[in-house]
Amino acid sequence: MGQQKKLRKAVFPVAGLGTRFLPATKAVPKEMLTVVDKPVIQYVVDEAAEAGIEHFVFITGRGKAVIEDYFDIQFELEQTLRARNKNAELSLLSGLLPKAGSASFTRQQEPLGLGHAVWCARDIVGDEPFALLLPDMIMRGDKGCLKGMVELYDKTGGNIVAVEECAPDQAHKYGIVGVGETLEGGFRITEMVEKPAKGTAPSNFFINGRYILQPEIFSILETQERGAGNEIQLTDGMLKLARDQAFAGYHFKGQTFDCGAKDGFILANVAFAIERADIRPTIEEPLKALLAALK
Repeated sequence: MGQQKKLRKAVFPVAGLGTRFLPATKAVPKEMLTVVDKPVIQYVVDEAAEAGIEHFVFITGRGKAVIEDYFDIQFELEQTLRARNKNAELSLLSGLLPKAGSASFTRQQEPLGLGHAVWCARDIVGDEPFALLLPDMIMRGDKGCLKGMVELYDKTGGNIVAVEECAPDQAHKYGIVGVGETLEGGFRITEMVEKPAKGTAPSNFFINGRYILQPEIFSILETQERGAGNEIQLTDGMLKLARDQAFAGYHFKGQTFDCGAKDGFILANVAFAIERADIRPTIEEPLKALLAALK
């Protein structure tokens, strides 16, 4: 099991239209909406960097050029900050930039689903395992979700899917996995079911938007027929890959915020703001007053 290739690359599918956040996303990509003072995509990239990822692959679409600009030097801004001796701000900006040559951008010309977006990364990823991080989902915990997944991958190889527990009566809303042999930090996956009918779910562990996949998924997605929503579904491709390769579930024990939905986005802003020593003192009492007013 120690012969597997090192995980070096991560894929970020950022081509989505963000229709749930109109009218804001008419001009601003949903991935660039801020949680406190950082874009959502920055939190996800930080998670990947913490896990040791060396190459960041963004699957973009029309109107998403601002994401590429964000991960680049902005000469005029930095020149102004230097002239004003804003050294803290300069240090902050430089710390967020990927190393030169470590970020790649390619286009998904048509909105054909997550599976198609992943397939668009095939030539950049090549014959290597890769991480896939859905950019709507940001997480917080004692350990980054992807970092824990990499630790499990280093022991087991194969494919890893991050999972969390939901209430059993809510399992029909998610992609659910079957639970097999216990592993340190997770378990073997015996099956994957997308939104099972009520009362038929094999467990209450749902897939939370983080994956480590082997490159054989690309050849499967290349010929994958369209599924739900008339799109090329990643889950369908993973089910085919699971016939020949092992899948394990990494049990993430933390909080996940779906920033693609208004409620998740608002909760993420509150949760990350109250962790900040420079912000909490000024918002704690107003937040308590707002909550008290709900009674």
